[in-house]
Amino acid sequence: MNLTSQHADPNSNLLFANFNQDFSSLAVGTKNGYRLFSLSAVDKLEQIYENDTSDICIVERLFSSSLVAIVSLSAPRKLKVCHFKKGTEICNYSYSNTILAVRLNRKRLIVALEESLYIHNIRDMKVLHTIRDTPPNPEGLCALSVNGDNCYLAYPGSNQVGEVQIFDTENLRAVTMIQAHDSPLAALAFDPLGTKIATASEKGTVIRVYTIPEETKLFEFRRGVKRCVSIGCLSFSADSLFLCASSNTETVHIFKLEHPKDSRPTEEPSGWMGYLGKALMTPASYLPTQVTDVFTQGRAFAQVKLPFSGLKNVCALATLPKPRVLIAAADGYLYMYNLDPSDGGDCTLLKQHRLDGQQDPNMPMSQGDGESGDGESAEGGHPAGRSESPLPTFADVAQKSASRTSPMRNTGEATVAGVGAPCTEDLLSQAVDHVPLATGLNTLRLDDDDEFPPMIHHTDPS
Repeated sequence: MNLTSQHADPNSNLLFANFNQDFSSLAVGTKNGYRLFSLSAVDKLEQIYENDTSDICIVERLFSSSLVAIVSLSAPRKLKVCHFKKGTEICNYSYSNTILAVRLNRKRLIVALEESLYIHNIRDMKVLHTIRDTPPNPEGLCALSVNGDNCYLAYPGSNQVGEVQIFDTENLRAVTMIQAHDSPLAALAFDPLGTKIATASEKGTVIRVYTIPEETKLFEFRRGVKRCVSIGCLSFSADSLFLCASSNTETVHIFKLEHPKDSRPTEEPSGWMGYLGKALMTPASYLPTQVTDVFTQGRAFAQVKLPFSGLKNVCALATLPKPRVLIAAADGYLYMYNLDPSDGGDCTLLKQHRLDGQQDPNMPMSQGDGESGDGESAEGGHPAGRSESPLPTFADVAQKSASRTSPMRNTGEATVAGVGAPCTEDLLSQAVDHVPLATGLNTLRLDDDDEFPPMIHHTDPS
């Protein structure tokens, strides 16, 4: 959520907020630095790092590692990659235009400008490929799969209609183009496996889910028909069974990715009522396509009512250790809601936390549900004294409930401070090669003192 292009809440100095790839951490950029928070419990938001050097408009953390990519408002064309625990800068790149978005996974780092995308190898930060002359994309809309086996990048293929371009960032080739909407795209999100993509258009009434790379439409959800809204964020749960959508309204929708069961009666009633019922059950035979689409679109499984409207926000579905809906908003707060994965319905506010460092003693705090203090550690997310075991997924809890433009020419070399020799070795080899494929908590840590040699800068000559 980049707020530099939107008038934010005057009471907040927030410039940016985003969750990391597995929703175990939250990164916040403010007018006087950036902060990193651990998301391991409801009742306490643990700050794990604070930097008060400059105004930060983009800060992206790589899973639970010490690697962060940052862009400042005072230098919007420069990307810095840092090791925050050591306070060292690994490298920096200067681009010809403003950086609008940065995306990371364990293999690639993507930099989005208004009319170009740059694909870096995250091991040594070399530019592997440049996608030039993309349709105007003033918001830097793009999505990168967090799964290294399906390392796909999605971005708008048009600024007139909702075309989604899918690019394979590992093999550096275009994969497919999905005609997702009639209106231009407003939001994109891959599921954790990189096999599904959710899309929303500027019209904001319909959300669609497609398979990748087959581009088969799996689901179509209707957010509403009364008004057109601006959907700003789409987010899957870790098990890909739920999809969260937030907008500029006060309602956040949670959709369940399951097909409705066949509930047709065993005997068809006779007479006029029987005829009418049959007509409604098979609307495609009797009604125009536009009307039948409304009949067949799924509705929200659950919803959150925010205490504000009109403010930009980002949403996530996390397990802390129960299913929660997390919303970081432009008003400077993180809101935590419960979610019943079995019955859905209205979600209840459990807690809200200030993110931008400003004190607000009069802000009412909602009490937890009696189960938020789970004895979890701040950074690790595991209860003290327990072995590291995966947290339950949304499906596990549900089952339990039921039974109960270009950088200046890249030379491919960077200079190590105090050495002056080319540095082309794998800077992240230890971090990437020895990481499990699962994207759970604490699967990636960069704590070796020799892992990141400090680098003065990586601004390439033109």
